[in-house]
Amino acid sequence: MIGMTIGWLLAALLITLLLVRGAIGYAYRLGMLDQPGQRRSHRMPTPRGGGIGIVVAMLACLGGEWWFAPKMLWTPSLMAGLLGALALVALTGWWDDHRSLPVLPRLATQLLAVLGFSLALLATGLSFWWLPLLLAGGAWSINLHNFMDGIDGLLAQQAIFVAGGLAWLAWTAAEPTLALAAATLAAATLGFWCYNRPPARIFMGDVGSGSIGLLIFAFSAMLWRLRHDLLWPALILSSAFVVDASLTLLTRMWRGRRWYAAHREHLYQWLVRRGRSHAGVGAAYLAWNLLVAAPLAWLACSHLRLALPITMAAYLAAAILWLALKRRCLRRDLFKDGHVAT
Repeated sequence: MIGMTIGWLLAALLITLLLVRGAIGYAYRLGMLDQPGQRRSHRMPTPRGGGIGIVVAMLACLGGEWWFAPKMLWTPSLMAGLLGALALVALTGWWDDHRSLPVLPRLATQLLAVLGFSLALLATGLSFWWLPLLLAGGAWSINLHNFMDGIDGLLAQQAIFVAGGLAWLAWTAAEPTLALAAATLAAATLGFWCYNRPPARIFMGDVGSGSIGLLIFAFSAMLWRLRHDLLWPALILSSAFVVDASLTLLTRMWRGRRWYAAHREHLYQWLVRRGRSHAGVGAAYLAWNLLVAAPLAWLACSHLRLALPITMAAYLAAAILWLALKRRCLRRDLFKDGHVAT
């Protein structure tokens, strides 16, 4: 079992390394380059679409892992629903990386993908009353990970951390197949991070960010299906991204802005605009993950009766820190330019 696990993880890592290297040349040949601009945080034209390596590695490995590993939660229909949803989200993102898709068709396709997976999950014995919540959670996870993919290495770093944490949670719940699947996502994303760490040689693109968002949602939902109380530590692991994306979205909606339009108003983007390096901002998010999110997730997993209050405390602390840092950035901007930048 250990040898098989190592083999699948190495396969995911190597597949991603090879495909991302090829994706760099492909993007240059087709002119798939993200140009610097007012609403972007990079300074050099950079190829996009490198997340295709993660997608292919996951599609190649997940089926094999399901076939050979012990099956407890995973049914053939659930596996088909997951792979079908991943392929649909990835194809939509790949299309969008080549030529921009309007918001509504993109969202409709994402909802269709989440619907397919959710129906397969509900067929394992859950009430269909959960369907609206699953649809909302899946669509939000796909889009928030897309929103948070704006500086070198940040999303890849976050995905490695969250997927590794989900693998640990699944292992504690005696679900080795789910643990291996989440660990495979961490290994595949590590292969991409080797090219995406600052300074990035390639960006993930929608093909990667959307697919990672779907997989993190799917693995978290499967953990919740296995044991409802494991949802709380899983949510704690994602607290940094969920709080930044959610509060930024709510702020833009409150101010009457087009929340779906490109912008640079997430906390990580404000920090870069105020002079922090991409590596420095990534280190700040990593510090939250290792010093706050990981210990609190462990505490919630170890004291399940207190898991909900611990999760609420984690999100409250993250929100307070987000507000404090955002306010600090705004004060510096006011002092520097004489007005609050928008």
